[in-house]
Amino acid sequence: MQEWLERLEKDGDLRVIEEPCDVNLEMAHVAYVEVKKRDSKVLLFKKPVNREKGIEYEMPVVMNMFADFEVTEKIFGRHPDEIAEEIEALMHMKPPQGLMEKLSLVPKLFALKNVFPKRQKQKGLCQQIIKTASQVDLDELPILKTWSEDGGPFITMGQVYTRSIDGKMQNLGMYRLQQYDKNRLGMHWQIHKDASHFFDQYRDAGKMMPVSVAIGGDPLYIWCGQAPLPYGIFEMLLYGFVRNEPARLVKSITNDIWIPEDADIVIEGVVDPNKLEIEGPFGDHTGYYTLKEPYPVMEVTAITMKENPVYQATVVGKPPLEDKYMGWGTERIFLPLLKTTAPDLIDYHMPENGVFHNLILAKMETHYKGHAKQFMHAFWGVGQMSFVKHAIFVGKDAPNLTEYEKITEHILNRVDAKNMLITEGIVDALDHSSPETLVGGKLGLDCTGGEVADGVKEPIDDAKLLNAMQTIDKNVRGVKQYFVHTKTPVCVVAYEKERSVQELFDDLKALHTHLKLVVVVDAACNDIDNPYMLVWRVANNIDALRDVRKEPVIMLDATNKNERDGYTREWPGDVFCDPKVLEDLKARGIIDIDDAFVKKFYL
Repeated sequence: MQEWLERLEKDGDLRVIEEPCDVNLEMAHVAYVEVKKRDSKVLLFKKPVNREKGIEYEMPVVMNMFADFEVTEKIFGRHPDEIAEEIEALMHMKPPQGLMEKLSLVPKLFALKNVFPKRQKQKGLCQQIIKTASQVDLDELPILKTWSEDGGPFITMGQVYTRSIDGKMQNLGMYRLQQYDKNRLGMHWQIHKDASHFFDQYRDAGKMMPVSVAIGGDPLYIWCGQAPLPYGIFEMLLYGFVRNEPARLVKSITNDIWIPEDADIVIEGVVDPNKLEIEGPFGDHTGYYTLKEPYPVMEVTAITMKENPVYQATVVGKPPLEDKYMGWGTERIFLPLLKTTAPDLIDYHMPENGVFHNLILAKMETHYKGHAKQFMHAFWGVGQMSFVKHAIFVGKDAPNLTEYEKITEHILNRVDAKNMLITEGIVDALDHSSPETLVGGKLGLDCTGGEVADGVKEPIDDAKLLNAMQTIDKNVRGVKQYFVHTKTPVCVVAYEKERSVQELFDDLKALHTHLKLVVVVDAACNDIDNPYMLVWRVANNIDALRDVRKEPVIMLDATNKNERDGYTREWPGDVFCDPKVLEDLKARGIIDIDDAFVKKFYL
């Protein structure tokens, strides 16, 4: 970590903050603002404090490590597409023919030896300082509280190392870890994750589960922790492949888990499978709070660290954040692996304002009728792709998937209700819009064909359309039409909800000659002139089985749900920065933003 910070400072990618900043809200707010700027930097807070507890921490805090595309590429050591090409070449490697082909294969095979981690017998840099038993005190670490309504401070960039009960498999995951007190952490591993599968093994056997949490070290570790590898594949193998050198691991002091020797901090402990405690609520990467739920608890048995450690942290909330750049790396590197299940896939992209698992764009080569729908089922059946809620497929002649204006026009000229597939499947545990947890509606859109024949029959401008809608329902507060030059203009309706939107849809049928695609959002918490955040809201707020209509025009209900909609779960709130904290940070010169910035990103 120290070497990385020196390099980043030399390259002009590091912003050092000497002013004392509080771990409660302040540091997270600074990072939240920084990563949304065009010239985002890695942040190093030299003087973290906890004013509530009267603590001045001895270790600095680094945030926004994946600050932009260039910094992320430096962390990988090369462009992610180059790594993908290496993976693809290995997957298509053929038996060599003749001496020259055999000789040319030697360097590739020799490099593969670096994939496998090396286990060192001696202690690592992460074990220069060792504290066990009564010496353990999590308050010595600058653990952040990031949002006002969070259930407490939590470790945001912990590398969580676990292993199967038979010791044959080890896993690295990235899960949030709530600090309950001086020696206990909540383990927020969701039911679909490998660590949760291991946990089930220990619970069934009635045994305590060892866990070690590393913080810091090589920034690539944390990316590997969120990589969508198949069950049973240790993420340190991926580290070795990307770095072209093996991960160096050392054994934890109080358990049998192996962790990177250069980590800055390691928290060791055990989990009692029979003890659960309420965890949360916490603002999460969806931009909403996740609700209180029971999760396992880790009893900390040791904390080890370097002599001069750096604490690594992040903040999650509304996009864009540093997971944009981490997700970019994942997206590019895992394309070849995705092609093994969907061989006619050309490219795919997960826009960050679609919160990754909520929206995916895919380009494919179609060979027969229904090919795109076959792809949809393939996507929804593969690893972490199974969490995707909304998938839009285009043909090989479509524009680049990241040219948003062009690809949106292309899609809207091909939208046809007949080519919409609505089904049901598993959803991410953080999803809040579905009627029940873990299962919800999915929407697939086949736009691989030619342009549709008909557009809006009788187009009218926003003012006339607003007047017509207000004649039907006085609670329509605004109307904004996007891409009116396409066959399927998007009509966004701001609505003050006093009845079910489904009832509004029934009434809007009378205006079907003026419409083709209608999206209804809550007037109180949305800016219909802000398309970036509208995509974020819509992708988060709809369950296709409940909120999508196909006739007489396509209608989407992206409002917050309640009993009127038959929704009986608790609907979570948005994450918002504390206005007083923002103003104080501005007054101290730590951040520089105006009201337009606050409005643009729904701060």
